[in-house]
Amino acid sequence: MSSLAVILLGAAWGILVAIPLASRARRAGTTVRATALGASTTSGFSRGVLRRVAQSLPSMPTVIARPLGEVRQRRAARGVERIVEHELPVTIDLLAVAVGAGCTPYLAVDVAATWSPPMLASQLGGVVRACTLGRSFADALDDLAVRVPPIRPLADALLASERFGAAVGDALIRLAAEQRAVLRRRAETRARTVPVRLLFPLVFLVLPAFGLLTVVPALLAGFSRS
Repeated sequence: MSSLAVILLGAAWGILVAIPLASRARRAGTTVRATALGASTTSGFSRGVLRRVAQSLPSMPTVIARPLGEVRQRRAARGVERIVEHELPVTIDLLAVAVGAGCTPYLAVDVAATWSPPMLASQLGGVVRACTLGRSFADALDDLAVRVPPIRPLADALLASERFGAAVGDALIRLAAEQRAVLRRRAETRARTVPVRLLFPLVFLVLPAFGLLTVVPALLAGFSRS
């Protein structure tokens, strides 16, 4: 066989072998491009969905700050209520004296707003200012009782006198006595919890300190002698 025939036969054999490989490479390239296109489309879609979800959700500082703000508001409201409960008996006594001197409930509140302890003077002063601006005395006092619940019994007694003309002096004296009794019971309850609260410092602070100051030096002295 001549050299030309050998070359032609080798070329034909190479073409036959290369045709399936080229076809397979073309299909693989098409698959790779389609996969890349789908991945980029899916990735873009996922990024868009994630962006919308992130925009719809509140920011992290807002999520944290809102509960903390509510906790602070509740704590502040409880602090105001405790102060009002302690100042209430004196204020009720002032109102009873003013009513006994012939003042109407509104004038009695005006007097108490001047001479009451600071917190209740501010609250009652708000009632007087609201009435000066045109609000009815009943509505202003009812709003105060809603904002500061410990004032509700006092507000009910004053409103009964304002609306129905009922005598309020004896009711105020009785209300002041009841409020003092409530404060006394609460103080006694807190006093009974003092031993329980003292257990932690006694067990974990006082007793270990006593042991370090008395028992440990004696043990060290005994060990040094032996």
